[in-house]
Amino acid sequence: MLIRLNNVVKVFHTDEVETHALSGIQLEVRAGEFIAISGPSGCGKSTLLAILGLLDSPTEGEYALSGTPVGRLGAEQRARIRNREIGFIFQAFNLIGDLTVYENVELPLTYRENLSRAERRDAALAALDCVGMSHRLNHYPSQLSGGQQQRVAVARALVGRPAILLADEPTGNLDSRNGDAVMELLARLHAGGSTVCMVTHDSRYVGYAERQVSLFDGRIVDEEALPRRALSH
Repeated sequence: MLIRLNNVVKVFHTDEVETHALSGIQLEVRAGEFIAISGPSGCGKSTLLAILGLLDSPTEGEYALSGTPVGRLGAEQRARIRNREIGFIFQAFNLIGDLTVYENVELPLTYRENLSRAERRDAALAALDCVGMSHRLNHYPSQLSGGQQQRVAVARALVGRPAILLADEPTGNLDSRNGDAVMELLARLHAGGSTVCMVTHDSRYVGYAERQVSLFDGRIVDEEALPRRALSH
């Protein structure tokens, strides 16, 4: 099992107010699976994804990634796993404005000591080619449309060949045409063997996943297997 969450609880404390963002989450994700995490605003979707991506830690409960209990890892080990095992795709793209498309995609690999410059370049170019953006490698984010920026963000997430892709509302800042294109891209990556966990509030895009996990008030209230969807050509 790639991901196993056992009774995960997340509590935030602010100004003497205790907010239970997640309450008793039990979740398993197999390698190669595509799951959609859905639910209303404030139900805990993004908090759950942050814990899956080692950007946050549970208040209680256990999280095992590829059989490794994450809670026992130090900050340096967690950072190494984030860099090597997890690819992030954010709603706001999170590209660095003064870096070119190529430099943005290559950036995660610069933290890997065992890669040569040539290996980093080959990997970055392959990732850009995969998302259809190799012709824009010397452009800057400000010179791209929103859909193009999200494709570059997907390439950056892919470049290190992570075990899992975490997508937090990846179509949230896109019009329907570009949103559809990004979802088709994620579906193709999944068809090629990638594991995808996507947070979305858009019911149109839930159907790209194999399984829907519905959250409400920090709890999983439903899990549903979804019919397989044919890819567009």
